[in-house]
Parts: sequence; structure tokens; C-alpha cells
Amino acid sequence: MKVTKKQYIMDEDGNKVAVILPIKKYERMLQDLEMQEDVALYDKAKKREQVFLDAKDAIAEADSSRMDFSEYVRQRKAGIR
Repeated sequence: MKVTKKQYIMDEDGNKVAVILPIKKYERMLQDLEMQEDVALYDKAKKREQVFLDAKDAIAEADSSRMDFSEYVRQRKAGIR
């Protein structure tokens, strides 16, 4: 791993308030964070009870819970969704 010089932005009192990073290092940090989030979501999903549905049942369940677009818009405007 390449070591980079630490650079900070400081306020008038000398307190560190921000850090300056090379863009490649910043992008790598974002990728690493996203990977950690994905792993955490995967682990959480694996702990839940798995329920498997027949394809016909899954389609029927999806169709029954589908809402009309105008109802969706009404709920969005009302702050429900």
C-alpha cells in the first residue's frame, strides 16, 4: 500500500476540520465502504428465515400488492411514501 502525506484543512483556532486526499485514494475508500455495506447486508439477509415461493405464488403476491400509479402519486404528495 502506498503511503501518502497527510494534509489537513484547519480552522482559525488550529483545529483540523477536513482532510485532503488524492482522488484515487478517496475513490478506493468509497469502494471499500460500499463493499463493507454489501457484506453487512448479506450477513443480515442470511440470518433471516428464508421463505421460498412457487413462481405462480410469487407473481400473484406481487400483483396483489401492486398499486395504481395515480394512488402512488397521491400518497407521495400526501407524504405517506
